[in-house]
Amino acid sequence: MTEAPPEWHISEWLNTDQPLTLASLRGRVVVVCAFQMLCPGCVETALPQMREAHELFHSHGVEVIGLHSVFEHHEAMTPVSLRAFLHEYRIRFPVGVDLPGGGKDPMPRTMRDYAMQGTPTLLFYRRNGDLATQHFGHLPDMTFGAQIMALLAEVEGPDGR
Repeated sequence: MTEAPPEWHISEWLNTDQPLTLASLRGRVVVVCAFQMLCPGCVETALPQMREAHELFHSHGVEVIGLHSVFEHHEAMTPVSLRAFLHEYRIRFPVGVDLPGGGKDPMPRTMRDYAMQGTPTLLFYRRNGDLATQHFGHLPDMTFGAQIMALLAEVEGPDGR
């Protein structure tokens, strides 16, 4: 039996009426992108890819989620700035604001729990909530789509795994 992945630590949710958790998304394939709005790789490649995945796969049982994980330039990347950014870039999928680390720790809590190396980081979860893959950096579109399709094609066993 595999260990359950850590739950996300979110201070605020945007583009959704209710908080999202791994447990509440059980039964759906989940793709999360940890990003920063001042990260060039996130803005140029990761977020457009996530936006397209949301448009293509949401009706097929895939939940696309952004995780705004700020580990630098904290003063510039506030929730107010993030709201304007999401509107400007037409990002309509749910985005959680990763809870800042405690004290002088600049690393957000979810980012630390998953030992992320930076942004963008992609997390792919199976329908049962298990973490299937974690990837730092950009994935080519074909690889990204193939990962989602492979998770959609998985059949759960009698034990839910």
